[in-house]
Amino acid sequence: MPTPEFVLELRKKIGHDLLWLIGVTGCVLDGEGRILLGRRSDTGEWAMVYGINEPGEQPADTVVREIKEETGVDAAVTDLVSVVSSNRVLTYANGDNTMYMDHSFLCALKPGGNAEPFVGDEESLNVGWFDLDALPEPLAASTVERLALFRRYLDNKRNGDAHALFVTDGQLI
Repeated sequence: MPTPEFVLELRKKIGHDLLWLIGVTGCVLDGEGRILLGRRSDTGEWAMVYGINEPGEQPADTVVREIKEETGVDAAVTDLVSVVSSNRVLTYANGDNTMYMDHSFLCALKPGGNAEPFVGDEESLNVGWFDLDALPEPLAASTVERLALFRRYLDNKRNGDAHALFVTDGQLI
């Protein structure tokens, strides 16, 4: 998906200055426990589906929309996994500087929805389901970081603690 119109309008006013955005990531697992990944057209790396909120859009709606747009898969949010702010400034090829607060969601297949992934837009070269123990390479650094959060969350949940992960006083809890 091209840069959202609201970002383009903001960029007219602030140029390449730092822009703080709300992001979402979807960890979509199928009934066999496989994860949905897409190979990004901009980097060639495999990644979980992620994107940014449109103004006024609920984060859970954003992740479901992004999953559908990028992979054709119909997903349903089941859990808020983490809310984490990046401390890294991303500088894009055009010079734009951005930082993100990411809301990561665990998602399942929507009952009766499409479960067969296909490349849904120009952001992906390929999409598919992968065993968590046999992930394709190269994986995007953000996906490696977020997968660690998802694995920790799922381990905690299996042990009876399903609270979302967040950072406070520099510690992930």
